[in-house]
Amino acid sequence: MSTAHKSAISVGLVYVPVSLYKTTRETGISFNQLCKDDTGKHQRIRYQKICPSCQKEIKNSDIIKGYEYEKGKYVTISNDELERIKSKKDKTIHIVHFAKMSEIDSLLFDRDYYTVPEPGGEKAFELLRQAMLSLKKVAIAKTVMGTKEELLALYPTKNDIIAKVLYFHDEVQPVPSIQKSQVAKSELEMAKNLINSMTKPFHHDEFVDEYQEKLKEAIQTKIEGQEVVTADEERPATAIDLMTALQKSLEMTQQGKTSYLS
Repeated sequence: MSTAHKSAISVGLVYVPVSLYKTTRETGISFNQLCKDDTGKHQRIRYQKICPSCQKEIKNSDIIKGYEYEKGKYVTISNDELERIKSKKDKTIHIVHFAKMSEIDSLLFDRDYYTVPEPGGEKAFELLRQAMLSLKKVAIAKTVMGTKEELLALYPTKNDIIAKVLYFHDEVQPVPSIQKSQVAKSELEMAKNLINSMTKPFHHDEFVDEYQEKLKEAIQTKIEGQEVVTADEERPATAIDLMTALQKSLEMTQQGKTSYLS
C-alpha cells in the first residue's frame, strides 16, 4: 500500500511522525472511450495536451502551475515556491483542540486515511490513541496536503487512529428547503413497526456490489457473441396510498422479503 502523505502529529510539545494511507480502493469496472466507426476497429480515443501558441503536444515535464489574476494574464509558481510558503506547523498534523465524538456531524466527512506511526513514534501514538479512546474524544487538527489546507478529525479506534478529512464550513451547501407534511399517529406507528421488523445488526461483509457482478456477466455475454437481455425485475403495478403501502411492506418483511425489487 503506497503512502498518501507523510507528516507528524503535533500536540503541545509531543511530536509523533506518521504516514497516512488511503482506507478505500476503487473496485468498479472501468470502460475505455472508443471511436464509434463503421469499420468495427474501435480505436481507443487519445487525449493530447496541445499548446495553442507552440502548436505541439506538451509533455508533463513542460507544464507549470499558473494563476490567472486578470483575463489572459498569469503568474506562475513552482513546486519549490509552494514548499517555501509552508510553515513548520503547516507540514505537521497540528492538533488545535479536542472535542466529543458526537459533536462531529457525519455530513462534514470527506475521506478517510489510516494513520500509521513511523519507527520511534509508536509509544507516543499508542498513548494518544488510548487516552482519546478512553475519554471518547477526537482531535481536531489542521495540515497542508499538496496545495490545500485540510481540516482533520483524528478518530481513535480499538486498533488505530483514523484521520477523517472534514469539509470547511464554507464548502458545505445549505440544506434545501423541505416542506414538512403532517403525519398521522397511525401512520407513524405503522412506519415504526416496519423499521423494527427490518432491524438487525449491521455486518459490513454481508454486502457486495451486486451490480458489478451483473456487469461482469454482461461483458462475458458480449464476448461470447450473445445479446444482453433485460433483467426481469418486479415493480408495483399501480400507485397505492401510504398506509396500504406500509401494510404491504410490513407483510413482505414478515414473509422474508425486504423490497419490491429484491
